[in-house]
Amino acid sequence: MKTARSVRLEEFGGPEKMSVKAIELPPPGAGEVQLRQRAIGFNFIDVYQRKGVYPLPLPTGLGHEAAGVVEAVGPGVDHLRPGDRVAYMNAGLGAYADYRNVPAERLVGIPPGVSDEQAAALLFKGLTAQYLLKKTHAVQPGEIVLVHAAAGGVGQILCRWAKGLGAFVVGTASSEEKCATAREAGCSIAINYSRENWPAALLEATGGKKANVVYDSVGKDTFLKSLDCAAPFGLVVLFGAASGPAPAIEPELLNKKGCLFLTRPSVFPHNADPATFRANAAVLFEAISAGLVVAKIGARFTLDHVIEAHVAAESRATQGATLIIP
Repeated sequence: MKTARSVRLEEFGGPEKMSVKAIELPPPGAGEVQLRQRAIGFNFIDVYQRKGVYPLPLPTGLGHEAAGVVEAVGPGVDHLRPGDRVAYMNAGLGAYADYRNVPAERLVGIPPGVSDEQAAALLFKGLTAQYLLKKTHAVQPGEIVLVHAAAGGVGQILCRWAKGLGAFVVGTASSEEKCATAREAGCSIAINYSRENWPAALLEATGGKKANVVYDSVGKDTFLKSLDCAAPFGLVVLFGAASGPAPAIEPELLNKKGCLFLTRPSVFPHNADPATFRANAAVLFEAISAGLVVAKIGARFTLDHVIEAHVAAESRATQGATLIIP
């Protein structure tokens, strides 16, 4: 048995509901690998789950992605060995830990040239961008793409990758400072959505042109206005709710706004099959090698300061990716 340190959640609520506890970690079972984790990725879904917006059976761990080194392999695992560098983003909750056992089929090898921190910062967010840009809407050269929260972890990846695909990228952010970050990430235009009537400012900046696709991870504060920013027959992709759940609408509104399409996808179904996950990860790692996807790490917190990580995220005080270091 190995003693591991893991963040546990006994009841839903604020960041203070999380605590770091010592647990006894058994040797890896059949088909499992034991990891020494070097970097853990923070994602806003962690906040939703901690608060109970997305209820979980309690008590529970938190966290979906991490990168680390194989310490031991269980029976039946023949494609990994101790010392291999690996990462995951959908191996069951509990990534907030220094050691853990995970199914070997949920791991992907980290290629040379990609650091553990890059892998932990990019896998979940990068695979989110991958399905949004390649599957939910296959972005084409010359299209107008609108990205909300363009200074955030997923937002920066989306902007830079979409620009690399030849799109004209428009971004929004919640402050002038974050708008500057969005422009650095590839936005030709960046608009502060905290200002009143920001859609009018956006359309003025684009010469009245609306977006072929709108990627909205903000939700309540932006969703209805996202519909006003989409071109006729355009697509609005609601893939998050950083400001709260988007308001319910009548389907007829989509007709009135220009025969729009609306979807609410998720990264997990797009990577549920292990073979598909590895194929998608290969596409992501190729984009990293090509410079289309870059890890912009905005903050690092130790495992003992996981509460501060959640506080910073909820106050929107961070830009880029946040990492938790065991």
